[in-house]
Amino acid sequence: MIDNKSVGSRVRIRVTYGIVFLLGLICLLPLLNILSISLSSSAAVSANRVGLLPVDFTVAAYRKIIDDSQFWKSFGISVTRVILALILNLAVTVPMAYPLTKSVREFKARNIYMNLLIFAMLFNGGMIPTFILVRNLGLLNTIWALILPGALPIFNVILLMNFFLGIPHSLEEAAIIDGANPFQVLLRILIPCAKPCIATVSLFSIVGSWNDFFSGLIYIQKPEKYPIMTYIQSLSVDIQELLKSGASVNALENVTELSNRNLNAAKIVVAVIPLLLIYPFLQRYLITGIVMGSVKE
Repeated sequence: MIDNKSVGSRVRIRVTYGIVFLLGLICLLPLLNILSISLSSSAAVSANRVGLLPVDFTVAAYRKIIDDSQFWKSFGISVTRVILALILNLAVTVPMAYPLTKSVREFKARNIYMNLLIFAMLFNGGMIPTFILVRNLGLLNTIWALILPGALPIFNVILLMNFFLGIPHSLEEAAIIDGANPFQVLLRILIPCAKPCIATVSLFSIVGSWNDFFSGLIYIQKPEKYPIMTYIQSLSVDIQELLKSGASVNALENVTELSNRNLNAAKIVVAVIPLLLIYPFLQRYLITGIVMGSVKE
């Protein structure tokens, strides 16, 4: 095959690759530093001697996080929350996005619903009214308090709606001619074609549900029911408290290897690991879903 690229074009490609590599490196270096801090001793961290490699290697921070039955309870609560939130988000988002692709002639209330969605996306009810509503519904200290307030991600609805608009209308017309009803068109035509966008909004739902710690602080008043992010956010190193409680010598020796700084670094690493395991499976759909689901002319 003959390469018709000019010298200038090759130079631009190499420069572009170089810039992308440098940007990737800039993003990677802070993560390596965080990982090194989490694996270093408190003395080395306090002295600012930690760079890209651990100093005085120790896993005390991870022991404090993992050697606790509450960690695994909170982990299970977060996994359950992510699964239920994902199912609910998709069950609400997909059926809502489909009617909004219709014209006003086909769906007369289309503009009313669209304006309500835009308004709700820009202006929410606020933290205090939402808390009062959750409390009055009897959802405090339940997993549903973490799921239902975010059951309808409006941005995902708009993203999916625009993706549906990009699918050739002739496919839907052919299915209707063959006798398919709107539900069958959505289930057998649009959803299979919208896999990239559905994978994208699924990733958004998973990341949002997993990383959210603030909802746990507001709606969960019992520490044993904390999701994982709220739990590890509440962890801290308090030697004075251990001394008052009469902790064992081994416990005191372990905690002296810690500081809140390397414990916080370990929290970040623990929070990122599940997302790093999920992302490779959805990454190939992510860019396609965002680009094809963007606003069209």
